Amino acid sequence: VQLQASGGGLVQAGGSLRLSCAASGIIFSIYLVGWYRQAPGKQRELVAALSSGGSTDYADSVKGRFTISRDNAKNTVYLQMNSLKPEDTAVYYCKAYYSGNYPRDYWGQETLVTVSS
Repeated sequence: VQLQASGGGLVQAGGSLRLSCAASGIIFSIYLVGWYRQAPGKQRELVAALSSGGSTDYADSVKGRFTISRDNAKNTVYLQMNSLKPEDTAVYYCKAYYSGNYPRDYWGQETLVTVSS
């Protein structure tokens, strides 16, 4: 199983980035997928999640600015980040979670997002 994240980078405040996370080795469509982030000196936090049925959940700090989506045909989850703020600077991770029989989860590698003021 592999989750390959990409799309991070340096952007000015107010700008946009789109993160992608491509999965392989799992039946992607049945997994809940999510994006987490960890800023320096802080705990990892959930940014956005998207269930296999299409339900979404967002951290209050990103509501109205970030959008999570998935393309099951491409086994890929996206995080569209608009109106970025310096406090969005963090290492971002994708995660795929299956809650059925034999629950399991998989993490992607980190991708760094830096927002300059």
